[in-house]
Amino acid sequence: MSVDERGRTVAVVGATGAVGEVLLRVLEERSFPVSELRALASARSEGSTVRFRGQDVPVRLAEPDAFDGVDFVFFAATGSLSKELAPEAARRGAVAIDKSSTWRMEADVPLVVPEVNGAAVEKHRGIVSCPNCTTTPLAMTLEALRRVAEVREAIVTTFQAVSGAGLPGLEELENQQRARQAGEPRPEPRAFAAPIADNVVPLCETFLDNGYSTEEIKLLHETRKILDDPELRVTMTCTRVPVPVGHAASVLVETGRPLSAEEAREAFAAFPGIELIDEPERGRFPTQDMVAGRDEVLVGRVRRDLSSSRLWFWECGDNLRKGAATNAVQIAEELIGRGLR
Repeated sequence: MSVDERGRTVAVVGATGAVGEVLLRVLEERSFPVSELRALASARSEGSTVRFRGQDVPVRLAEPDAFDGVDFVFFAATGSLSKELAPEAARRGAVAIDKSSTWRMEADVPLVVPEVNGAAVEKHRGIVSCPNCTTTPLAMTLEALRRVAEVREAIVTTFQAVSGAGLPGLEELENQQRARQAGEPRPEPRAFAAPIADNVVPLCETFLDNGYSTEEIKLLHETRKILDDPELRVTMTCTRVPVPVGHAASVLVETGRPLSAEEAREAFAAFPGIELIDEPERGRFPTQDMVAGRDEVLVGRVRRDLSSSRLWFWECGDNLRKGAATNAVQIAEELIGRGLR
């Protein structure tokens, strides 16, 4: 969506973190109309600098007074900081666009993937929420199919990159790989429940009494909210894999009427923000390495299930870009395009 030329004052909370760094890059790449940038972070990063449009921008403390006169505040920090400061930003007239899980399931806070439910931004009351980085590509792919047939159920297994846990996750993978290559004892895991180098870890933030993790439950409830379908059946297993950037998922979908693989491919190819790469006989299919640094959700391995009328497909998305930073910037563009900011 194009944006008008009037400059906006933009604040980024968590500007020194993994998502914050990518968000600054995306603002530049998309020529977002930033007249003033305020780079904000916790006291630990205060006084450092970040690069934006070829200049060093000093990092200030994230506190309520920093939001005076701001149009957009992008929250790319902890949920606790968002819970404390997003209402303050809204109170001072800004629109807070939050990447954490803090506001996603609040009834009066839109949860938005612009390609799917961009009109939901019109209901905002000062805060708009971004989905989890696994939910965004899933919602896009299900919406693509839903435009040609009812979607009844999705069975999902995710393969999530370590950067989903931020810089600590990246550093943990690098440190463990370095130790293995040097023949040294592997450092004890901190970011994850088990060593991640050369390993796959059943992903958990916190396990619930029903045996699912909080990460898995997010995928259920957020997908239902974005698609505005409280009856949609979504069940899932989330895993963490030793990949720096890029989440992938294997998805089995039941539709109201059986779809052929070719119909599904056409639906994916026609959907904005999705790129179909589905020539396995030629070795062409999406991979996590391929999607890193891109904004498109890549879809391939589309095929009918051998024992039912359901469909399989494989999707990959950059969790730091479309799964986080790019989606947030697109929300701001949506607000501007609709004359809401």
